[in-house]
Amino acid sequence: MKRFLIILFGVLALMALYVVTARNGLVSLDEGVNEKWAQVENVYQRRADLIPNLVNTVKGYAVHEKTTLEDVIKARAAAINPQLAVAGAPHSEAEMKAFESSQNALTGMLSKLMVVVEKYPDLKANESFLALQSQLEGTENRITVERQRYNEVVREYNTKTRSFPTNIVAGVFDFERRALFTAKPGSDTVPEVKF
Repeated sequence: MKRFLIILFGVLALMALYVVTARNGLVSLDEGVNEKWAQVENVYQRRADLIPNLVNTVKGYAVHEKTTLEDVIKARAAAINPQLAVAGAPHSEAEMKAFESSQNALTGMLSKLMVVVEKYPDLKANESFLALQSQLEGTENRITVERQRYNEVVREYNTKTRSFPTNIVAGVFDFERRALFTAKPGSDTVPEVKF
């Protein structure tokens, strides 16, 4: 009987050790997801901070394009709206879609702004504008890199929370699947270029 109790205690101790280790691993991955999400928000904020300077530079030249400039400002305000911010990384597809939607609207408005810029050759040669445009392009590249890094850590986290037997621990401690960034609808089709 004594031997049975020792074996039972050993098995229970190993199970408890596994649960603690698995939970700590999930917490570490969860914090990694939140850290990567914070970096994604950081580069989006950098872009939002550059936009007023870019718009003000364009305003000096493009006085007739008032509605486009106002639309860019509105899209920026919507993209940094605190109601769209989530505590930590998005947990659901709906939260991610809302965030992506506001950022995609801002990207569209910036594209529209660049079309307006084409009408003003003096503006395209302005040093301030060129520096801001270069910073904005660099920021867009950073956004892409940070989204990729975020997706990588979310994939690792989601894989761990769904793998047996860690999925049992994840279920007990409410570790839920996280949402990934996805491509915009229609981005899988090749754009048609006409000259």
